[in-house]
Amino acid sequence: MKTLKLTLLCCLLSAFTFANVSQSQKDALVALYNTTNGDAWNTSWDLDQPITEWYGLTIEDDKVVAINLSFNNLNGELPSEISELTSLKTLNLAFNKLQGELPKSLTNMSNLETLQLFSNNFSGALPSDIGRMESLKTLELYNNNFFGEIPSSIGDLSNLEYLILSSNQLIGRLPASISNLKSLKVLSLFDNSLLGTVPSSIGELKQLEELVLSNNAFYGNLPGELAELSNLKTLLLSNNGFKGNYAALKDKLPNIVDFDLDEVNMKGALATLDTEEDDD
Repeated sequence: MKTLKLTLLCCLLSAFTFANVSQSQKDALVALYNTTNGDAWNTSWDLDQPITEWYGLTIEDDKVVAINLSFNNLNGELPSEISELTSLKTLNLAFNKLQGELPKSLTNMSNLETLQLFSNNFSGALPSDIGRMESLKTLELYNNNFFGEIPSSIGDLSNLEYLILSSNQLIGRLPASISNLKSLKVLSLFDNSLLGTVPSSIGELKQLEELVLSNNAFYGNLPGELAELSNLKTLLLSNNGFKGNYAALKDKLPNIVDFDLDEVNMKGALATLDTEEDDD
């Protein structure tokens, strides 16, 4: 009898939870399922089961706060309905086969803290109003086919700690607004087609631990302010057009572990790290 009561109680609790997840949230999840070939996921969803049973979801107080469907064979496009998940803090869809442009509605997700879409086939430009996602702490979009320039509004992401846009087809200069990201710990942009000089304002990123600019088309002198980044552990700058010998730079960075420059920058006259004027 006790077992029967316990079973009935569990069923009631499950039904209660299912009923209290709003219809708009359920519709958004079903849209994600439908546009990414949910039937063929490695671990699929039974849409007839309560949402609390669906793989990869974290639900708190009847709200979906996290989605982790990495390595799950999602194939298709990210639906615009994803923005209906207004309480979502984490969206991890890495290592799948997603394609197309990011939906414009994505930037409405002002509570999102972690966006991980790396190692997919996304294309198109990064949203010009990406700065609206004011809660973002982690933005990892590497290993895709994004093109165009890095939007200047990215400097509005004041809480950002990890910005990883490597291995895309990005062009243009490093926006000066990046210096507004005072909490930034990792800035990784290698393997793109970015160009211009590195702005002296990079020295304002005092929390920066990793700066990776390799395999781009940056040129000119490195700014002297680079030596002020005392927390740097990784500095990778090879395969660019930087001028001067920066071998002594390593000695100015007390915590440096990984240091990489082209051979031409490791010999010859010692550079003073006096910067040229930043590009406009």
